[in-house]
Amino acid sequence: MAFQPAANGCPAGMTFASIEFLFYFLPLFILLYFTAKTIRLRNFIFVVFSLIFYSGGYTPHLFLLLFSIFVNYRVALLLDDKQGPERRKVLVYGVAFNVLLLAGFKYTGFILQNLDILLEPFDVVIPVPSIGLPLGISFYSFHAISYIADIYKGRVRANRDPLQFILYMTMFPQLVAGPIVRYSTVARQLGARRTTWGRFSAGARIFAIGLAWKVLIADEVAPLVMSIFDGTTSPTLLEAWLGVYAYAIQIYFDFGGYSAMAVGLGVMVGFTLPRNFRIPYAALSLTDFWRRWHMSLSSWLRDYVYIPLGGNRLGEARTYANLWSVFLLCGLWHGASWNFVIWGAHHGAFLVIERAGLKRWLDRAPRAVAHLYTVVVVLLGWVWFRAETFDGALDLFAGLFGLNGIGGLSFPLAFGLYPLSVAALVAGGLIGFWKWPRLRLSARWRPVVAAGDYVMVAAVLLLSIIWIGGGPAAPFLYYRF
Repeated sequence: MAFQPAANGCPAGMTFASIEFLFYFLPLFILLYFTAKTIRLRNFIFVVFSLIFYSGGYTPHLFLLLFSIFVNYRVALLLDDKQGPERRKVLVYGVAFNVLLLAGFKYTGFILQNLDILLEPFDVVIPVPSIGLPLGISFYSFHAISYIADIYKGRVRANRDPLQFILYMTMFPQLVAGPIVRYSTVARQLGARRTTWGRFSAGARIFAIGLAWKVLIADEVAPLVMSIFDGTTSPTLLEAWLGVYAYAIQIYFDFGGYSAMAVGLGVMVGFTLPRNFRIPYAALSLTDFWRRWHMSLSSWLRDYVYIPLGGNRLGEARTYANLWSVFLLCGLWHGASWNFVIWGAHHGAFLVIERAGLKRWLDRAPRAVAHLYTVVVVLLGWVWFRAETFDGALDLFAGLFGLNGIGGLSFPLAFGLYPLSVAALVAGGLIGFWKWPRLRLSARWRPVVAAGDYVMVAAVLLLSIIWIGGGPAAPFLYYRF
């Protein structure tokens, strides 16, 4: 029996790349937000719009989010008030609450499904309920854990203003798909922040670029990815590598686009949210890749899992075990499926191999060799991440290694390579896989280049809106996590 990923049942909710958000929700929010005179009123407006944004996915899950906020607010106050062993108990209970809340909704079906498989020879049937995954629960649960852990460590104090804490937990730019924001990053801005026209325009520029990444690149290659991963049996070498490359483009520009939009929206209203990507496909090792990919998650896992497990302080064998354990958790965090577990094990294994000595060789190797190694390892990992089933992943690997033939594209696949999808594949490769040097210009040319930059951003924003108007909004890939 093939292992099937547990159905996530995650509702799409409102998306930044939709007419409803761009022409109704966001303008009304900006109008009310900037006409408010006090920071407290602005916080209240921000919270109301964030709850409306979240409830667009599946309204009952809003009550689960509010319950999580209430419990974590009370836990934080107790941590501030307790001392000694009692304080540690509060921390344990608080972390356990968030872990159990996440696990109950995300992993119950997966556990029961595998238990049913194990008991099948004994004619024991385990009913597997269909449990919908609350939108953004993986992200807001990690926000809450980092918040109470930092209070316990004395890095921050509990925020006793309920409105400010609710805003931290529900801020709509990052609520459903990150980046994972530490409380210490925005603590001061919750009570006092300043927005200038320059910052607002800079944020709008970041948002427009992220929107273009999502709409003009990720969504254009999505049908090609779907046709190869979901609609092609026994893919050829050419089909398999084309599909994996297309998925690498899709997931980067979809999630990177979302993260850029989240950061841009934050800057527009006075918040500095953490950068989540830094040209990850230009990395020269897998270690370097994880310093550039989903940086808020990798740093979270380092600070709240890897270091508490002992990090690299307890000898080489323990260090390797800690690394591997962290990336098994990273795989499970992404989804309740054996494919995600294998994806995490894949990355953990190569990180261990690099730490054991390969990284030193890569540092001395030609850049092209180190870059090629990193790209191939990451692409092979994406097979596990994207394939819907274990057998589907094996079929694609057979294609990658030429076991199903070398060349040729099926007619539906060849038909799917229309000019816009080819352009998106090329643009995605040029933007995503190479770090281009900055041009050094004399002072007299800088205003011209700046004006050209704004014209280009306005053009891609207009194109993105035209594309969005031409069809239904596509949900972001990380909404399902």
